[in-house]
Amino acid sequence: MNKLEGFYELDKMNIPSVPWRHFTGEESLDPNLLWTVRAAVQTGKDFNLPRAIGVTAEEAMAQGREFLANLAENDLVIYYPYFVAIKSGVIDIQENRTIIEAVDKDLWNLTTRGHKDLTIIVNHMNNDYSTYGNSSFLEEGEVQELLKYAARIRSAQRSAIFANSSVLVEWCYAVNTNVKREMLGEKYLVFMECRTIDT
Repeated sequence: MNKLEGFYELDKMNIPSVPWRHFTGEESLDPNLLWTVRAAVQTGKDFNLPRAIGVTAEEAMAQGREFLANLAENDLVIYYPYFVAIKSGVIDIQENRTIIEAVDKDLWNLTTRGHKDLTIIVNHMNNDYSTYGNSSFLEEGEVQELLKYAARIRSAQRSAIFANSSVLVEWCYAVNTNVKREMLGEKYLVFMECRTIDT
């Protein structure tokens, strides 16, 4: 399951996810916001595809049109408003346990730098709940919200999970920004990726 397939799955499960849209090159993007535009393939591997993250509306239009010109017939370009992560992480949903990993700010701090502020392991065999790291990093309401959506994903993806796979989702508590990178509004939870992982 690649990123675009994961977006479709998140939508199908009614999980709060990236508000992406299909880019055609005829859009009128709000110049007061920053944008993310990226190439996407319907199926198959999608590593190292072209993308532009947190760019102006003018840059997003130029990059998006360039991506369109170089894509295969069935590939897509997608776009969405840029947001800043306040806290982020992954949830690994397995047959007998759910693992939440959380890090300050961007997920890149976890996936590339290996930083981790908090790990929560829920053992579904005995309802045991263990925490490692800074136990106050996530608010109780945030933990419960993440677990609520993890349970929904577990139910929807049970056939994949019970076939010796796990489902890995990326999440963040995000805030919107304007073109000056000033934060706008309240933080909200958004899921950015959903993939099945063979175990």
